[in-house]
Amino acid sequence: MTISLFEIARILAITLPSVDASVTGYAIDSREVRPGDLFIAFPGEQVDGHDFVSKAFALGAAAALVEHNVPNATGPQLVVPNTLEALQLLASVSRKAWGKTVVGITGSAGKTSTKENVAALLNVAIPTSKTVGNFNNHIGLPLSILRISDSSEAAVLEMGMNHSGEIARLCEIARPQIGLVTNVGHAHIEYFENIDGIAAAKRELIESLPSDGVAILNADDQRVASFASSTRARVETFGLSEAAKTRATEIVFDSEGASFHIDAQPFHSRIPGRIGVLNITAGVAVARLWGVPLRQLSEAARTIEVPKMRTQKLEHQGMTIWNDCYNSNPDATKAMLDLLRDTAPGRRIAVLGEMLELGHWAEPLHSDIGCYAVESGFSVLLGIRGAARFTIESAMKAGLSARAACFFESPEEAGIALKSLAQPGDTILFKGSRGTRVELALERFLA
Repeated sequence: MTISLFEIARILAITLPSVDASVTGYAIDSREVRPGDLFIAFPGEQVDGHDFVSKAFALGAAAALVEHNVPNATGPQLVVPNTLEALQLLASVSRKAWGKTVVGITGSAGKTSTKENVAALLNVAIPTSKTVGNFNNHIGLPLSILRISDSSEAAVLEMGMNHSGEIARLCEIARPQIGLVTNVGHAHIEYFENIDGIAAAKRELIESLPSDGVAILNADDQRVASFASSTRARVETFGLSEAAKTRATEIVFDSEGASFHIDAQPFHSRIPGRIGVLNITAGVAVARLWGVPLRQLSEAARTIEVPKMRTQKLEHQGMTIWNDCYNSNPDATKAMLDLLRDTAPGRRIAVLGEMLELGHWAEPLHSDIGCYAVESGFSVLLGIRGAARFTIESAMKAGLSARAACFFESPEEAGIALKSLAQPGDTILFKGSRGTRVELALERFLA
């Protein structure tokens, strides 16, 4: 969204800057500043954004949003008591002024991939903006709103959380008219008493919808399906089960993804496995609200690319590698294990990093993954860091030998060890939480 400095000052109820200019972009990292950006300086114990205001101006920032004047800075400075609160207020007012349709998406797994699918399919009908990457929290969502193109008729915004009340606050800012929930799982359970607490936090999106809005729910997830009773909005469903209104049938998994039908229309997803089918089906459920013909949606679905480090497939010296290193939780890990179980013809290997933010659930949930991997026919299992030790221990109890089930303190060690274990014909999965950096194991293995 393009906003003048004078308008920003009016919204934030601060003194007008000495000069007016149009703000055409927004940045919180000085390394990413482009000419015309408003640079938002967040204070911090490790890094203070105010230290980079001068650099932002040198790169062409139109102005800086700061909590105190920075001496010798060469551009307009908008001084506010709290830059985070100012960012959220600016986003909230701008969203209201823009006035078009917001689709909010949340869930324990698959949010980003679903967001990409929904945006791509909705763009068939109308110009659509979307969250860039996974900017889905109290900072990322306001930035995503401010980065909505002025020409867009809709915006697809991802909403993440790790505490109750956070999605409700994001909805106050974004005002979604359409809310989509992918699933409810154990992600971030460290901050909740049980999975019902996670469900209640995800339900905040559906509860926020207006009476003329639309709730789009995964019919295959009982907790998500139950959200229908918590909203005044119209309810639509998607999934693979008979309960889904937008339903994928005749599913065939292949080396290039998955083929299926929705109401007799053939579809193909490059995103492999059940999750790839669900993502497309969710996107179709949203685009249908605009009356887009299924034939057009099918054509658009074929062009959707796999996001970086999310179910990325590559071939290496006769081996098939799945790079799903971006993040992890128990449900997402099982989904990837299912993918290899259903599609890999030869020996299966999993390199699994520690799953973070599980709290006192870490041991049983990691142990469950070890058993699940063995039951799914994996021949080799490597664990990386922390609670991944429990995954390896349970895999050994389930029948894997000490040579086939190994634990490592660093991803680099795991990558080196895998060189002596892998062989042509194997299919190898790399997956772990962002903080575990499993991609380093992949890099070392490929080196």
